[in-house]
Amino acid sequence: MSDPYPAGSPYPAGSPYSAGSPYPPGSPYSAGPAAPGTTAPSYGVPEQRATGPVPDTGPAPDAGPVPDKGPALDTGSVPDTGTGSAPAAGAARPGGRDRYLDLLRSIALVRVVVYHLFGWAWLTVLFPSMGVMFALAGSLMARSLKRPARGVIQGRIRRLLPPLWAFAAVVLVLMFAGGWDPGRDGDGTVWGWLKVLNYVFPFGAPPFPWQIGSKSGLLEDTWAVQAAGPLWYLRAYLWFVIASPLLLWAFRRAPWATLLAPLGLTAVVGTGLVTIPGETGNAVTDFAVYGGCWVLGFAHHEGLLQRVPRYAAVSGAVLVMAFGLWWASGHLGPDGWDLNDIPLAQATWSFGFVVILLLYSPSWQELPGRLARWDKLVTLSNNRAVTIYLWHNMLIMATVPLIDLAYDVPFMQNEGAVAALDSTYTLWMFVLVWPLIGLAILAVGWVEDIAAKRRPRLWPNGASSGVSSGAPGGGSGGASSGAPGGKRGRGGSRKRPR
Repeated sequence: MSDPYPAGSPYPAGSPYSAGSPYPPGSPYSAGPAAPGTTAPSYGVPEQRATGPVPDTGPAPDAGPVPDKGPALDTGSVPDTGTGSAPAAGAARPGGRDRYLDLLRSIALVRVVVYHLFGWAWLTVLFPSMGVMFALAGSLMARSLKRPARGVIQGRIRRLLPPLWAFAAVVLVLMFAGGWDPGRDGDGTVWGWLKVLNYVFPFGAPPFPWQIGSKSGLLEDTWAVQAAGPLWYLRAYLWFVIASPLLLWAFRRAPWATLLAPLGLTAVVGTGLVTIPGETGNAVTDFAVYGGCWVLGFAHHEGLLQRVPRYAAVSGAVLVMAFGLWWASGHLGPDGWDLNDIPLAQATWSFGFVVILLLYSPSWQELPGRLARWDKLVTLSNNRAVTIYLWHNMLIMATVPLIDLAYDVPFMQNEGAVAALDSTYTLWMFVLVWPLIGLAILAVGWVEDIAAKRRPRLWPNGASSGVSSGAPGGGSGGASSGAPGGKRGRGGSRKRPR
């Protein structure tokens, strides 16, 4: 297979944009030693990330992550209560959350976590979480922009930053305690420390060391790479939020040109036809790959998709998706059919997939039938999407030392028991990560309420009020990272966070 990024490409070897891999052994991104003294590249086009992916939560914001190397997150968790004309066909009904969109966001978050844990490339085809979550966030952004743009942007940023600061405080303390010196690892002392500000305002890529230990000895030496992986989504989300007033203005004047322009841009910057150096190139590629999905959110809210004959829209979407798979078949990366490694395939497949999801959007005010049993979890995951997206990678890693304790239990001291645990190691990680995510929601999830100027809640699943509130979108995620191996060399997948 030929590398779409030829020699001389500005993207470092091992980035999602070129072949090779500087990632250290045990990194979820690939095998091989990292180049000394370098900072990690952005994870390019999804995931998160899975995860992976923040929804519109009130008078002002898909979490994501963060998330398809992430999941996408919309930063908020209550419905937009601003005044304005009734939504166009296909938009959420007035007076409450669109539970169909909330369900999609929850599915995207779960898919991001599963992808980052198991690393199954086919999940990027089965459900392109990051494209879905950016589309949901775009729809909610269009809804909010009935109000003055400046206030809407400020509200989105306000809902995004405090959860990031809580996460960054823990990560930075651990990295500095491990001896990390940003000035030594960066492009010079001053510039290296200035890059740390991306943990405060994620306009660029936050730096982190390729290898660093922990005083507790519980985390393996690539934990910082994996923990910071989902942060690519916050940068992309921030860029989309800031650009949304201009994008919506352009969409209302030239809807089809604005809708299709990101796919054209991806064909230029996502295939190596034109390369943009460094992190700027990574950010532009992310923007292009998911720009079509973001603008599809506008089209959903404005009713454009519903004005197109359904047979024509579905036929067009299927053709675009077929092109994406055809392109992927000739540009398979090291992980095969992982669309996170193939920008143009990711963009076109996600675009067509989202068109079909939004065309059949039933705009539920309540989850119907058997889906109703999941109502509380859907509400909780939407209200805590940013928290789930930001923390899930670290929590996946945290399962490793817990599972490794089992090797010291007396009845495990035989080859059969050890072999059984070896063969089910990742399944146990999957089982344990959800309680850990629940603990993270209890410990720091309330920061999302503070950011949205609401009364802090420990477990906002709608049970106390009997009302299902909306929440941040998922990230999935965007985005894909994996979990490191255990002390016996076990662990999760080796995927970039998307």
